[in-house]
Amino acid sequence: MNLWQRAYYLSIFTIIFNLAEGIVSVYFGISDDALTLFGFGLDSFVETISASGVLVMITRIRNNPEAERSSYEVTALKITGWCFYGLSIILAAGAVMNLLKGSAPESTLPGVIISLISILSMLFLIFSKKTVGKKLSCSPIVADANCNLVCVYMSIVLLAASGAYELFHLGWIDTVGTAGIIYFSVKEGRESFEKAKDLKP
Repeated sequence: MNLWQRAYYLSIFTIIFNLAEGIVSVYFGISDDALTLFGFGLDSFVETISASGVLVMITRIRNNPEAERSSYEVTALKITGWCFYGLSIILAAGAVMNLLKGSAPESTLPGVIISLISILSMLFLIFSKKTVGKKLSCSPIVADANCNLVCVYMSIVLLAASGAYELFHLGWIDTVGTAGIIYFSVKEGRESFEKAKDLKP
């Protein structure tokens, strides 16, 4: 398997993993009334949009390194940015409602399990993408690996919030975890627009 094929399959794996992670996280987030886990799941779906743009980029470069960037790559970044901002607003509203109603999750154990799996998977992707990106001298692949690092930070937030709630059963802990997801969502949204601005299809 050559390096471009490896980069292609890593991108495919990223998309499949994010979709599966999103579905499972949203399901348990809703069933257990765990807002942090629910937000983490929605974030995974947004990451899928970004990953699809990277897949298009890798396919373009692999087939024709001299080809111009497609408009889809830029559009995917802009859509990703707006989705992250929208996600932040939804989560902020949910957090306020939970505080006013005094809502608390039934369980956050799924969040602990999902976050641990996510951390291990993202670390694998970061190492693999950086290795391939450096060997190919392809900075966009290395930049994509750095985006996965933000996913690790989100997973750590989810792990900390879920683990703390399982230990102490304080409802506001889930709200604090949600605030952490909101912070990184806004950060990723801003970075997506900055990347789109730098690209010219």
